[in-house]
Amino acid sequence: MEHNKLERIILDQQEELEEFRTGDYCLRKEESQIDLKSNLAQVVIGVRRSGKSTLCINALERAKVKYAYVNFDDERLLNITVDDMDSILEVLYKVYGDFSYLLLDEVQNVDGWHLFVNRMLRKKMHIVLTGSNSKLLSGELASHLTGRHHQIELLPFSFADFCAYKKIATSPLTTKNRGLLAAAFDDYMKLGGFPELMNEQDAKSYIDSLLNDIIRQDIQKRFKIKYIDTLEHLANHLLNEAPAIIVKETLQSLFNFNSSHTLGNYLSYLEQTYLISTMSKYSAKSRQRIRNAKYYAIDVALMNQRKDAFSGDSLGFRLETIVYLELRRRAKYAKQDVYYYSNQRSECDFVLCDGNQTLAAYQVSYDISNPRTYNREIKGCVTGATGTHCETLYLLTYNDSREPVVKDGHTIQIMPVWEWLINEEL
Repeated sequence: MEHNKLERIILDQQEELEEFRTGDYCLRKEESQIDLKSNLAQVVIGVRRSGKSTLCINALERAKVKYAYVNFDDERLLNITVDDMDSILEVLYKVYGDFSYLLLDEVQNVDGWHLFVNRMLRKKMHIVLTGSNSKLLSGELASHLTGRHHQIELLPFSFADFCAYKKIATSPLTTKNRGLLAAAFDDYMKLGGFPELMNEQDAKSYIDSLLNDIIRQDIQKRFKIKYIDTLEHLANHLLNEAPAIIVKETLQSLFNFNSSHTLGNYLSYLEQTYLISTMSKYSAKSRQRIRNAKYYAIDVALMNQRKDAFSGDSLGFRLETIVYLELRRRAKYAKQDVYYYSNQRSECDFVLCDGNQTLAAYQVSYDISNPRTYNREIKGCVTGATGTHCETLYLLTYNDSREPVVKDGHTIQIMPVWEWLINEEL
């Protein structure tokens, strides 16, 4: 690409960066995981529009370091390869002057990007990367940047992020704050956590555009998908059914896949690009964990704000999804794991584990006012306790708060989901 054209693109992106600096953004917990003093590449991965760029820019701005920025999710840079990176670097020095930090946004769009990054690391440049494809990044990082990167996963806003953005206090839990938090949680359940949705008038168009970008840009172009309509139908089906256990035989028949291998690839692409997230069954047997994987949407907005969405009508499914995503955040941060547990008689929604030690078990129910529902959910908690040898038990509801319940010798805490979400010690 001609230097003049590259320079115009970089200058345009610099102008966007200046506009960003005047914005109002909330501090997110994941920012503390970015170590700008390290010589390791700092890699932030997550679904499109989850706020990865903002997170990295905020970290760089707060550190007051001199950095340059290039966004490869720019249609004018779609044909850029690793052979063009020296030209880009030259233009960056011309536009930004001397710098010791380099932010490469959506770097997975550049074939061979890892070769350039590796060379920059050898030259002691501090590198910050963002990307929207977990496997592509992790695979290339593992093979080419072994031991030279630190990975941070960023999902859309947590409820705590949502409250911070809306400037709603999460403590102390006065009568007033409890009411405001409960109302904020209603908004969060409806709107989800994509940061740009906070100020978007047409949520459905936004989510449809996001879904289209992921399927058409991140999957079709990267993996050369032939049957794109099938992939699109599969994605919408899974988002309508979530949360649910993946039954590959049923999906293969429903969508007329010629082979389970193709279906497996399509499911992998949807997970790699963070449209869905899978959770294994709690079991000592690897076959059981893999075969009975349960999947969730990466944000509730994908469940209820899409065109022709159905699963979003179920508030219980959305509530369960919110709890799962928060547990995933906490597990990633603490290097733990989250599973579901089931036997032939009952199921416990989530168990949080540190290695082979179960830390806590969680059951989620929107409404436990009906005695039959209440008894079923309590039974689920006991099932999780006995099946995983765990004594820290929670029954999380939409708005029901009760005194702890003792059942079969097990003590169960009962509280609203929003209260649990703002207290990471629970």
